[in-house]
Amino acid sequence: MFVILLLVTALAAVQCVEAAECDVPPSMWCSSPAVAKSCQVEESCERYLEKAAHAPAPPVSLTLYYESLCGGCQQFILEELWPTWSKLSPIMNLTLVPYGNAAEKKRFGKWVYECQHGKQECVGNLIETCTLNVLKNISAAFPFIHCIESKVEYSDNPKKAAEKCASMMQVDLSAIEKCADGSQGNALEHEMALKTGSLNPPHTYVPWVTLNGVHTEKIQHEAMNDLLKLICDTYQGDKPDACTPSKATVCARD
Repeated sequence: MFVILLLVTALAAVQCVEAAECDVPPSMWCSSPAVAKSCQVEESCERYLEKAAHAPAPPVSLTLYYESLCGGCQQFILEELWPTWSKLSPIMNLTLVPYGNAAEKKRFGKWVYECQHGKQECVGNLIETCTLNVLKNISAAFPFIHCIESKVEYSDNPKKAAEKCASMMQVDLSAIEKCADGSQGNALEHEMALKTGSLNPPHTYVPWVTLNGVHTEKIQHEAMNDLLKLICDTYQGDKPDACTPSKATVCARD
């Protein structure tokens, strides 16, 4: 789209210099039919606007800042994020940041982490951070992380949960464990700390949600209570079927 606009600018530059009525910058030449006419770029603007009208809407960017053993985080992932993503993943750009309320200090060239719910939570954060790195695509990583969160809810042992999920989902756990146990995972978790620390406004709790890079209490409330509706309302393109309310499943007695 940007390239098309540059072409419009290049093709019409000479014409517009000669047009006394064209007293707006090139970025505004296609802002209205009258301006396009005065700048002698009507045909070019028609082609540009036709192309722009059929361009797909960008996906809704949702970022979740969380920690692996936080009950509220698990509830949000299991009850809101997973069902919504399962239905709306084509219009969502999902980012997971497993760090939450942890703290880090550097000792002897290595980052040492202290997690809100103890050492096992640090293990879980590392496993899920390495899952995102090893499996690369969120379409592969999130189902595995969802499985871990659903299992760890009852055991508080993320390593055992990951082993069960890897067996169920045929995921090669060895690469994830190698990452989590080594310097790679240590460095990757530091990146999660930096992402969390750069939030503006700073997070005061988890789960913490940003929508298209923005966090407000209104966005947080809507995400926690009806994430599917929030994503559907935010998306600017043609709504997928999942955004259409289903018919009533009960009928009132006359």
